[in-house]
Amino acid sequence: MRVRCLGSNRYNPIALAMKITFIRPSMNHKRAYDAMEPLVFSILAGLTPPDIEVVLYDERLESIPYDEPTDLVAITVETYTARSAYQTAAEFRRRGVRVVMGGYHATFMPEEVQSFCDSLVIGDAEGLWEQIISDVKKNNLKKIYRQENQPSIADLKPDRKIFMGKRYAPISLIQYGRGCRYACDFCSIHAMYGSQLRQRNVDEIVKEVKSARRKHIFFVDDNIFVDVQKAEELFKALIPLKIRWSCQVTIDITQYDHLLDLMKESGCISVLIGFESLNKENLKQMNKRWSLKQGPYSTTIQKFHNQGIMIYGTFVFGYDDDLIDSFDTALDFAIQSNFLLANFNPLTPMPGTTLYERLKIEKRLITDRWWLDPNYRYGQTIFHPRKMSARELTENCFRARNFYYSFSSIFRRLFQKKSNFHSFSKFNLFLVSNLISRKEIMNKQWASLGDHRPLEPLKGL
Repeated sequence: MRVRCLGSNRYNPIALAMKITFIRPSMNHKRAYDAMEPLVFSILAGLTPPDIEVVLYDERLESIPYDEPTDLVAITVETYTARSAYQTAAEFRRRGVRVVMGGYHATFMPEEVQSFCDSLVIGDAEGLWEQIISDVKKNNLKKIYRQENQPSIADLKPDRKIFMGKRYAPISLIQYGRGCRYACDFCSIHAMYGSQLRQRNVDEIVKEVKSARRKHIFFVDDNIFVDVQKAEELFKALIPLKIRWSCQVTIDITQYDHLLDLMKESGCISVLIGFESLNKENLKQMNKRWSLKQGPYSTTIQKFHNQGIMIYGTFVFGYDDDLIDSFDTALDFAIQSNFLLANFNPLTPMPGTTLYERLKIEKRLITDRWWLDPNYRYGQTIFHPRKMSARELTENCFRARNFYYSFSSIFRRLFQKKSNFHSFSKFNLFLVSNLISRKEIMNKQWASLGDHRPLEPLKGL
């Protein structure tokens, strides 16, 4: 190992015997306007011994210095960034640098990912990362590290100093728990973790909130409401911190008025809710029957708005009962509901999900590995819907997004006092997030994955 002096990522300048470079690839090697902190690398940094230098390069914000000396490169691989990640890995491997890859896509498509790296992490990194570091020191890096169980995250201590100096969106991401008790067929979370739920100690969450140095926190849990008692414990602990926070929830939380009261009191200003569809048969097909038992969506929406909590609503189109008029129905619903934000996405079968396997068996996928196709463009439909063409699905989703983020729609929703216009901070959040969303729609739609460079697998796919 080479001995080098520590840069800016640790506390004191000392001689270090090893350097690890974390890479968060962008979708197509280009910058983004809405980049948020890649939480996974703060977790890995927290698991890394202090005698090892760690540095993060986020391609959404900055160029990757391929010629900078390092002993190991760790790349997180998502499906949308897979092609870009493989191209990045090739650049490092061409320079003789070992590359380890992990993440959701690596877990679901291990044989594919292994073709582009020296070492592969399958499953959660906790308990494996420490072994990887030890093996690198011994020059004995294994080809595969497989998580055989789901390790506890109760005492997880992410090191957020790795984000210092980077121009992320002014919001800190924090994870309270992993997993979701529901099993929607399109969801990678359930495909990864099943129904097992793991949560951190609330005391550790409080410490991390205090160290985040930002007054707006987003809890990245797929569903912050997985247990009434644990949710109540968290919300009460946040009250003295005087922060603003957002999260993802399922609509069944509105059964518990005292939890909504606590959310408001503790500083919750917005929630992301996956409504997904206004069609009952579609909800049944995506295995979201439980959503039908919660009463009308309008009741759910009103309960949040009564607490001064704004809503980010998401919708997905392409299930078997969707028709052309489904887009306008959902669009009208979102506008009338005065959502903070809304997303109108074509159904995208992600590897590892029940949905992907079903469409593959039904021979409805246009291409199995759409994320590797150099002709694929972001926002394109990659399967054959039942009651419309793939092109109609793509174009109508894009049309709905464009209309929702038109200036007329933004300003109409902005000045709704019962939903969005409560305070200066909410006014600012609404305006900034809508304008960024408007810009990102045009920035991402029809964008390629990766660039023109061919993929260079170590072995044939």
